[in-house]
Amino acid sequence: MITTINLATPGHPHVGPLLIVAPVLAAVTLGPKLTTLTGALALADQVIFAVLLRDLHSAQRMTQIFAVVAASAFAALLSGMRERKVRELTRVRQVSEIAQNLVLRPLPPQMGPLRVAAVYLAAEHEMKIGGDLYAAARTAHGTRLLIGDVRGKGLTAVSDAALLLSAFRGAAHRQTGLAELTAYLDASVCWNLTEPGEEELAQECFVTAMLIDIPDHAPTVQIVHCGHPPPLRLRPGQATALCAHQAGPPLGLQLDTPCHCVDTFDFGQGDLLLLYTDGVTEARNSRGDFYPLAERAAAWSGQSPEELLEHLRTDLLAHAGGWLDDDAAMIALERPAEWIRHNTVALPVSHPSAATSRRHLFSILTCGSA
Repeated sequence: MITTINLATPGHPHVGPLLIVAPVLAAVTLGPKLTTLTGALALADQVIFAVLLRDLHSAQRMTQIFAVVAASAFAALLSGMRERKVRELTRVRQVSEIAQNLVLRPLPPQMGPLRVAAVYLAAEHEMKIGGDLYAAARTAHGTRLLIGDVRGKGLTAVSDAALLLSAFRGAAHRQTGLAELTAYLDASVCWNLTEPGEEELAQECFVTAMLIDIPDHAPTVQIVHCGHPPPLRLRPGQATALCAHQAGPPLGLQLDTPCHCVDTFDFGQGDLLLLYTDGVTEARNSRGDFYPLAERAAAWSGQSPEELLEHLRTDLLAHAGGWLDDDAAMIALERPAEWIRHNTVALPVSHPSAATSRRHLFSILTCGSA
């Protein structure tokens, strides 16, 4: 445009000095090569103007040419520095994403008979995880899960969450009860807070958590509450909070005799269990109203775990105005009705001999193969 104006008005005004802006603007979005090319074109325009106006050797024209050359060189240098910073930031984000995925591993869509889905919304926009945590492991008899919320947010909360997740993954496969596992995790958190340099934080840090055992062949669920919000059991049109009969304290409070009681609830065919952190229920809208999780979850109780969490995620962000003040995590687990039917075996009234049992098993296999 500058070139066109200058050629259309061979007299006055002279807008040639504005060509110095071209390489500077190019450096904002273009790379060093294209920025240099833009500067070269601006320099060529200056020479063309000088030839047409016959003032190539004038002091004013030489000053303009020198300014374009200097600005082009400086703009190319800035463009190169910007691209290096962008590459470094990209690498840092890639490493951060890998590290975060190692800390908070994605849950598989199927764990034994259970259909599983999870969603995580971090309060820090540049991070995928924060102080909320969850993990799952398969045991010899079922599926074991952990969901928790570390006090605070940011890198300190991520560090404490990583410690608890590591302890859970190391101990979840052991053939121990849920209460014993909870006591071990509590001791692990307390031990970490008494490390050198952490004494001043020991009385301020704790983790609300909930440990869950879901056996493969029994329509029940066992839960240990450690100061964490109770899960919701979803059935068609209703959401029931599975509250503890005697809730235990959060992990890391360094109590002498912490109480970790195991509660057992019905979790049968077609039921869906919704686990969540307080970042979901404490999300407020512009009027200060909390998010009505139980009401909204009951409205979508007939959905699959993936569909349910997608509905809740979209609705939660819309309720909170697009962003959350606290980290939020949700896990949905469903025990399909067809799996229960296919895996329920009636117990015989009599006790046949071993040979009879083998013949009966052989006949079943033979008929099945036929």
